[in-house]
Amino acid sequence: MSRRSLATRLLTTTLAACAIAFSGTALADHHASNGATMHQHHEATPLIPRDALFGNPTKASGQISPDGKWLSWLAPKDGVLNIWLAPADNPDDAKVMTDATDRPIRQYFWSPDSQSLLYIQDKGGDENFLLYGVNIASGDETTLTPFENTRVNIIGGSESIRDKILVGLNNRNPQFHDVHLLDLNTGELTMVIENESYAGFMADDTLTVRMALRQNAEGGTDYFRVVDNVVEDEPFSSTEMEDSLTTNPAGYTNDGSILYWLDSRGRNTAALYAEDVATGTRTLIAENDKADIGGTIRDPKTGVVEAYSAEYLTTEWTAIDDEIAASLAFLDSKLDGEFGIQSRTDDDKTWIVWNDPLTAPSSTYIYDRSAGTLEHFYTTRPELEGAPLQPMHPIEIASRDGLTLPSYLTLPPGSDADGDGKPEHAVPMVLFVHGGPWARDSYGFNTVHQMLANRGYAVLSVNFRGSTGFGKDFLNAGNKQWGLKMHDDLIDATNWAIEHGVTGKDQVAIMGGSYGGYATLAGLTFTPETFACGVDIVGPSNLETLLGTIPPYWAPLVKIFHERMGDPNTEEGLALLKAASPLYKADQITKPLLIAQGANDPRVKQSESDQIVGAMKEAGIPVTYVLYPDEGHGFAKPTNNIAFFGIAENFLAECLGGRAEPLGDVLEPSTTQILEGAEHVVGLEAALGN
Repeated sequence: MSRRSLATRLLTTTLAACAIAFSGTALADHHASNGATMHQHHEATPLIPRDALFGNPTKASGQISPDGKWLSWLAPKDGVLNIWLAPADNPDDAKVMTDATDRPIRQYFWSPDSQSLLYIQDKGGDENFLLYGVNIASGDETTLTPFENTRVNIIGGSESIRDKILVGLNNRNPQFHDVHLLDLNTGELTMVIENESYAGFMADDTLTVRMALRQNAEGGTDYFRVVDNVVEDEPFSSTEMEDSLTTNPAGYTNDGSILYWLDSRGRNTAALYAEDVATGTRTLIAENDKADIGGTIRDPKTGVVEAYSAEYLTTEWTAIDDEIAASLAFLDSKLDGEFGIQSRTDDDKTWIVWNDPLTAPSSTYIYDRSAGTLEHFYTTRPELEGAPLQPMHPIEIASRDGLTLPSYLTLPPGSDADGDGKPEHAVPMVLFVHGGPWARDSYGFNTVHQMLANRGYAVLSVNFRGSTGFGKDFLNAGNKQWGLKMHDDLIDATNWAIEHGVTGKDQVAIMGGSYGGYATLAGLTFTPETFACGVDIVGPSNLETLLGTIPPYWAPLVKIFHERMGDPNTEEGLALLKAASPLYKADQITKPLLIAQGANDPRVKQSESDQIVGAMKEAGIPVTYVLYPDEGHGFAKPTNNIAFFGIAENFLAECLGGRAEPLGDVLEPSTTQILEGAEHVVGLEAALGN
């Protein structure tokens, strides 16, 4: 049971430019009037500083060592997130264990033997993640995968073999990850399987590789047994394309006798099954008619499932084990909002528990299960205590063809006096679209929602068809629907907000990252009258070139893109991709557009943003283009995040009439480069020193 990833993968104009974009000063005056009304409602609400939302957390990612002797967490050292360590019985006696000076460490974990802290790190957002280890006794740091242009993945760890793990490395062939046994204390790497075709592997507790996975010609997955490190010729199980994203093996019990599956074959939502490895007999453990079974809690010693979750609008946990049920009930009685386990000791007596109160900053606790005590460990962002954070409202929206779109709405402070989830008067709105698209929005604290709501906007996030977690029918309804029915869902949600008085026509901005950036470009090109402006963060503009420049390690999975988007190798598929590419309709853009890009992005190359900016310039259409030379697919450095959202909030304020914290000197600590259109954002030229 670990905290879900907050959907966060993942905003330019003067009044004159805004008037031109909105085809007349009357509309510009209309938005100015709405903004004045909005300020009357919200002028008493303090602005939450950008630094408090997008700056470094005070502490984050708290963990306890498997042996229970040490606490660890991420916290700034000289302004950069590093790993800190303290004795479990004296958390104040802390010392920093790493020395990252540029790019923050964002993901780390303990070695099974509790002797070292491990973390992954790339360079400038290139996603070539290497694995590093820090010995907690000596403080010595080692690059455990010392290769260039290599991306590591973790294949397996063990309860019984504590000083080794299995890793995948693509240093020999960038398309395929070979399996290696890594000695965490000596750094010795031993080749186990040389991989020429497989997308992934699965091992048991003895660090024996038991399974290989490979995409099949239909776009599904074939599963092969591995015996003595040799992959069998024929698969023992397979999925078709319709089940490829909703069916996955979920690991073995520690004795290797049971293989768990999250499986949608022969049904809609993915259920949890236990398969007897020896006989092949499968037992249904859990199912939900609205959502796929998602997370599990497992016994650290046996690997047996003790509880499971399903997330529809919110996450619901069901315990199988009585002791786990009692612990979850205890935590539920003590904590408001959402909570979960983010670290456990081997003896399972101590848990590190996160808590998201939803309208207060998240906190982390140390739960002693034997003593029945819950001790506060830290608050992630104490500067948000007392801030006017707003509740998120889960809602269901109907699409035009009868699908139900699970969605989340956050409203500006003071706009919903009776707390019914609808503002008393229509307010400007930002449609904030998730990336993926094979991902989802979730319930809980969302930094972008909070910033935008604080500035005076309703914020709506929609799980459009193609989003994951809601069964394969909903997921597959998005196949080959980029710019078509997937986009219709976003339009339907916007119309719902207008019809229900949340916002007004011509008062809606569209914004998002990755697929959300694509949706922004699609919104401003395919339906140019729907949105007042758009913010595209690392979004593709040309689906043909997007598929032609995917990272080499995605090659084993490329069939899934072709089957779900369109195959550029066929005439029909290429036509579909071109028709769905905003680049070819760039001349239809009439509303203000802000584009942000990381120069090192391996997924959505800089050329995706360059292309549409070039097309807009050629057509004489204004655009503001922000580049970060030291970032990739999203912005890791807080200074860059703060700078970008400073530009974005001033862009939105000009277009929609909301509030904004002035730019001031926010760009100075960042690497922000304005390649086009600084003159279209109030204060941006001054911030650049022009």
